Amino acid sequence: MSQTDVATLTAASADGASLRDWLMLLKPRVIMLVVYTGAIGLWIAPGHLHPLLGVIALLCIAVGAGAAGAMNMWFDRDIDAVMRRTANRSIPAGRIAPEEALAFGVTLAVASVLVLGLATNVAAAAVLAISIAFYVGIYTMWLKRRTPQNIVIGGAAGAFPPLIGWAAVTGGSAVLPILMFAIIFLWTPPHFWSLSLYAHDDYRRAGVPMLPVVRGGRHTRWQILIYTVILVAVSLLPWLLGQTGAIYGGCAAGLGGWFLIDAVRVLRDAQDQTGRSLTRDAPARATFKYSLLYLFLLFGALAIDRMVG
Repeated sequence: MSQTDVATLTAASADGASLRDWLMLLKPRVIMLVVYTGAIGLWIAPGHLHPLLGVIALLCIAVGAGAAGAMNMWFDRDIDAVMRRTANRSIPAGRIAPEEALAFGVTLAVASVLVLGLATNVAAAAVLAISIAFYVGIYTMWLKRRTPQNIVIGGAAGAFPPLIGWAAVTGGSAVLPILMFAIIFLWTPPHFWSLSLYAHDDYRRAGVPMLPVVRGGRHTRWQILIYTVILVAVSLLPWLLGQTGAIYGGCAAGLGGWFLIDAVRVLRDAQDQTGRSLTRDAPARATFKYSLLYLFLLFGALAIDRMVG
């Protein structure tokens, strides 16, 4: 394909959106993490899956996650329009019509589930369908605008990929993928609440009851520390229960220890009487970035441990 052809595809037409607009509708940054954790679940599962089918399974996980993201943006277009960090998204900016985004998301969701079921097995397809439904129906439509615990319960939606990858190989589940689910589930609150601390004004303006908006900065900082302590403890269970070896156990302890240090820094951040940071939430920003690295390295250690073992 020539550079002219690429420019034609990515340039917005007078009456339509660019290719980039449609791709951004899928939340590609989220997809990267989803596919990575799903790939680890697939890689460490006992048994064998043809490499081509493995690639198809990961593609279906990516497409399913993208479909959920598109439907999330369709439903949240009103609040996205008033939040600075989301106002330029394709739908609130008027580059993609809401009904087109919804049709796009539904089509991708159905296709991803059907193809995964045909390529691997019904169990993997069923878990993928549940994950999409949970993210769109439970988190986006029900919890997000109603309770400050939205991200706690809704975090389960992003924890399904290791179960999907494992099920694609084995047709079922086991202790280890369930622990991987639990790790991501418990990782989500400190990860997302760190973001919400410095995006507080955006959520307040949009009327989203994130924890810092409803309960304040001090309470949120304590919750980040509490969930981080629980996360670190649960992250050691695969090793303590004999599901992994010392490589994973050592990495989990080291990575978790640094996460705890970051959480303490967030708690001790200089604050005014309302609990707002006097440092522009520098510790929270650092913790948010580290949390991404933490999950990447932790699951990478799991794969290396299994490969060496």
